[in-house]
Amino acid sequence: MAPTLEYRDQIAVLTLGDDENRLSPGWLDAVNEKLDDIEEDAHGLVTTGLGKFYSNGLDLDWLTANGERTQWYVGRVQELFSRILTFPRPTVAAVNGHAFGAGSMLAIAHDYRVMRVDRGYFCFPEVDINIPFTVGMAAMIQAKLLPQTAVTAMTTGHRYGGPEAVSAALVDETAPEPEIVTAAAARLQPIIGKDPGTLSKIKSTMYASVTAALRTEQ
Repeated sequence: MAPTLEYRDQIAVLTLGDDENRLSPGWLDAVNEKLDDIEEDAHGLVTTGLGKFYSNGLDLDWLTANGERTQWYVGRVQELFSRILTFPRPTVAAVNGHAFGAGSMLAIAHDYRVMRVDRGYFCFPEVDINIPFTVGMAAMIQAKLLPQTAVTAMTTGHRYGGPEAVSAALVDETAPEPEIVTAAAARLQPIIGKDPGTLSKIKSTMYASVTAALRTEQ
């Protein structure tokens, strides 16, 4: 299933898909198109998946078949991270299932995260699959996580379930799977209505060094 968009009052709910929701070039095109609409029409953004995965990260099959385009592809992925990081509306990732690698990075690019309480792992497995973090990816993770959490998450590949992810401040709260999008939307309700231009500028200032690193050629 391709990414889909629905609205709950003034909050956009962007469903990333119903499979592993890997960040393929076609998927990136579809998500960016939806984000264009959300910037115009919504007062807040929730992203989520359906089923077992929030996102399983980079499309490694595509990369294997298109190795000569790796730099272009990673650049596009990092452009999405930067866009979410500085999005002109408040954002929450409703992590419905597994979030691995670049899928976890997509989640932490949001302002807040709500994770399913009983199933699914939040994990940066790069150390175990021999894929070092880019400068931009490392900068974003370190900007968003507590220092010791970043060390453990990035250097050990530890898999965090929902309650442990809250304790490590990887996510802000947990909820049962049927209620996860509702919980994410509830977190946004008190803060919607901020001026989008001002909000975007504040986020851009907060994360100026991160966005610069995400634009750096790897």
